[in-house]
Amino acid sequence: MLKEVDSFAAEFLEFAKGKPIRIISHHDTDGITSAAILAKMFRRLDKKFSIKIVKGLDENIIKDELKRQPREVILFSDLASGSLDYFQNLVDVIFILDHHEIDETKLNNKIKIINPHLTSSPENNDVSGAGICYLFSKAISQDNQDLSSLAIIGMVGDRYESILSKINQKIINDTHDLNIKKGLVIYPATRPLRRALEWSTSPYIPGVTGNGPGTMEILRETGISYEKPLLDLTDDEMSKLITAVMIRRAQHNKVDDILGNLYILKFFNTKEDVREISVLINACSRLGHSDIAISYCLENEDAKRQALDIYTDYKQELVAGLKVAEKMEKIEGKGFVILNARDKIKDTIVGTICSMLSSSPSYSEGTILIGMAYNGSKIKVSARVVGSEGRNLKDVLEKVVVKFKNDNPESVAEVGGHHFAAGCLIEKEKESAFIEALKKELEVEIVKV
Repeated sequence: MLKEVDSFAAEFLEFAKGKPIRIISHHDTDGITSAAILAKMFRRLDKKFSIKIVKGLDENIIKDELKRQPREVILFSDLASGSLDYFQNLVDVIFILDHHEIDETKLNNKIKIINPHLTSSPENNDVSGAGICYLFSKAISQDNQDLSSLAIIGMVGDRYESILSKINQKIINDTHDLNIKKGLVIYPATRPLRRALEWSTSPYIPGVTGNGPGTMEILRETGISYEKPLLDLTDDEMSKLITAVMIRRAQHNKVDDILGNLYILKFFNTKEDVREISVLINACSRLGHSDIAISYCLENEDAKRQALDIYTDYKQELVAGLKVAEKMEKIEGKGFVILNARDKIKDTIVGTICSMLSSSPSYSEGTILIGMAYNGSKIKVSARVVGSEGRNLKDVLEKVVVKFKNDNPESVAEVGGHHFAAGCLIEKEKESAFIEALKKELEVEIVKV
């Protein structure tokens, strides 16, 4: 893929001579770090640019952005691979840096794109959106190698830390201020364990998560200091803590979701847990402060102070949302659960709530969790799967939406995402019809499994 990135970079620079650049990126951590990498690179090139952060692409957003052509160069990052239907009649060239699944039959000569799914070896090139933006920046100048730290944050934000493809490993090797340690994947690994354990939602630890006395009990039991961070544990202490957590999660039967690599990065000149950085960036953007999230990525001190305050509010929102989700009436079938939160949980965090529930021992491996929450005149639908095995959620939602749109041709529902995390937007007035379509397809999918 590196050769393709080199030629893409050369073509982009030639096309963008004397023109301002419009960066359009996704609002999650991977999208924000993608935009931050591009922003820092264009600053160094002394090029004019602007940034738009979106929850997703729809026809209206794309039409509005394309109106900027040919005055500006349009560059999509961490999205647009699933929106090719809207690019069939382009007058001017667009550029896309993305890693989501793609239908290559919809490509044309006006779409210039880098996507690992279009390479001869997608597995070796498996990478996050931020990773692709980093490779693009490095192809433009080797001086941009320091931007690999943002690519690492995007990688962890999109849960690629356990998928160390050759490209991901290359990015890791480029990152000088990164320390990787195997252990319990509780974050932040750099803060006192009494805090990290009590706030641990992924993984969820029965009797410990959200339970101060339970947290103190597990630390007394293992003989570990309350103030000691996970990063500083000896091998013996780590082993004792892992055993204690496994006992409390005995009904889960799996250990691979609590063990893994801890990524510690020098950020703002301090050792920080990359998972915490990722969640903080995600919090800022999802609560409507994508500008602060990008400034934080660029290590602006004022943005850091604001981001920390937002992060505190976000954690409180998540705890409140989790309590609502646990108590609400759910639509349950064999191998799936639908949580229709309506206006009880914000659409910006319903996917995160589903992710948190997916690490709870309450659900068996492979269970599909679907969260739904109102977003103005639409409904945000987020799908997650419990564990590391199960159906491709993007495929599942696409099948639902295709059948749903056959019965509701006026609907403009669109699907995006990955194997283990996917989502879509539907019209609020179609709520009941969509739930029925969803139930039918999920029941078919479970039978297939």
